[in-house]
Amino acid sequence: MDEAAGELRAARNANAKAAKGKLSAEERRAVVEAGKQLKEQLVSAEAAAAVAEQALQREGQRLPNMTHPEAPVGGEEAAAELRSVGAPAEFAFPPADHLALGAALGLLDFDAGARAAGSKFVYLRKAAALLELALCSWALQRAAAAGFTPTTTPDLVRESLLEKCGFQPRGDTTQVYSVRDSPLCLTGTAEVPLAAVAMDCVLAEAELPLRLAAFGHCFRTEAGAAGSAGRGLYRLHQFSKVELFVVCTPEQSEALLDELAAFEEALFTDLGLHFKVLDMPTGDLGAPAYRKLDMEAWLPGLGRYGEISSASNCTDYQARRLNIRYRPSSRPTAAGGERPPARKGATEFCHTLNATACAVPRLLIAILETFQQADGSVVVPQVLRPFMGGLEVIQPPQ
Repeated sequence: MDEAAGELRAARNANAKAAKGKLSAEERRAVVEAGKQLKEQLVSAEAAAAVAEQALQREGQRLPNMTHPEAPVGGEEAAAELRSVGAPAEFAFPPADHLALGAALGLLDFDAGARAAGSKFVYLRKAAALLELALCSWALQRAAAAGFTPTTTPDLVRESLLEKCGFQPRGDTTQVYSVRDSPLCLTGTAEVPLAAVAMDCVLAEAELPLRLAAFGHCFRTEAGAAGSAGRGLYRLHQFSKVELFVVCTPEQSEALLDELAAFEEALFTDLGLHFKVLDMPTGDLGAPAYRKLDMEAWLPGLGRYGEISSASNCTDYQARRLNIRYRPSSRPTAAGGERPPARKGATEFCHTLNATACAVPRLLIAILETFQQADGSVVVPQVLRPFMGGLEVIQPPQ
């Protein structure tokens, strides 16, 4: 369509040039009329070209990222276990699942959630509500100590921002809640609003890596997620989460993925959980991810492992769509010399990474099931007690 518009521009210019020549009255009228028609045709062609370009850009944004050469190839079953941390909790009694524990301790009210909003909504009560706030405060405090800037973000974002981050806000299988008659959507992760912090920005290399940590509410339709594996707290339409987001240079991103994973491991180790670290296969990667490491904790009551966290390197996939750039500076090269400064004004695309520091419902499952006692009580992890007024044990009601 650009070619057609170009031909019309050439014809219009030729017509305008002809109008400057010596013409009879009749010839001039014909040239003027032709000019009007060419102008109308050009406006129409340029509008059609703009629509086609937008459609092409949108389809192009659906293409996934490249994958790391060491990422396992296949579906979820092909995930490679990198390491196992801690040991499974041992019990002298049959461990209950979090639903039974939550009911006995008066912590989880799914009936009220259903009355208020439908299935897969829950009221956290008593110590569970305190645990949610404690987990988020503790995770944010740890992130701040590690150099992340604590942030709170909007729960609503533009649909176009979701698309640029690699999410599909429309379609039968979308996980996104859209606001009717509005360009806004509810966020499924704070990664999306955090990405907007650097969108359309040119950063100095000295500013990188930019580390952000956000507490946010997450909203997901969980389309196609029915089944016993997702019952209880495991899959909800709304939950709280602390998310980490990093903007860096291309040279920094692989090491930063390891750094994010190490940060997550330290958190879950300090909580006293048993978990394994997985290198996720190509078939399980979202569109933006170049490589993704998952953490799966042992959930004794459910009798299986369950994902509690992930860390992803998205390379320049999101940065290109979000127009996040940086201006390189001089620095030593591998050969020991100094890389010459980029030509004046030259910029390069950044890389982005994201990781989950604390997904509240999944950690509540792990804590309740791992630290349950024979008398029905649950021991509060040591690191969370200062955030819960010193509470050490969640006791059953008398």
